[in-house]
Amino acid sequence: MNANVTVSDRAVQRIGEILKNEPAGTMLRVSVEGGGCSGFQYKFDMERAKASDDLVIDRDGAVVLIDPVSVDYMAGSEIDFVDDLIGASFKVNNPKASASCGCGTSFSL
Repeated sequence: MNANVTVSDRAVQRIGEILKNEPAGTMLRVSVEGGGCSGFQYKFDMERAKASDDLVIDRDGAVVLIDPVSVDYMAGSEIDFVDDLIGASFKVNNPKASASCGCGTSFSL
């Protein structure tokens, strides 16, 4: 499954830093859920187990898991890490999103 989801260099570095402090084999799961101020929201969790149908992105020890339903919503997206005045957080740059909220974690299609 290739949904063309990419992870920026900044996100790879930050995921690597986070996973270093977790038990061996821990991965970052990114998923899309209903809710948020724009209809859908991204969720970031630490995960030890991957499902057989997960999209697995592995760059320099930063392992990201995305389930098939979330991949459909995230096709063509880039997972980034931003550190600005609002604070430091992961952000998904999704070309399919027609609207998003100021915090960058909620979107609509």
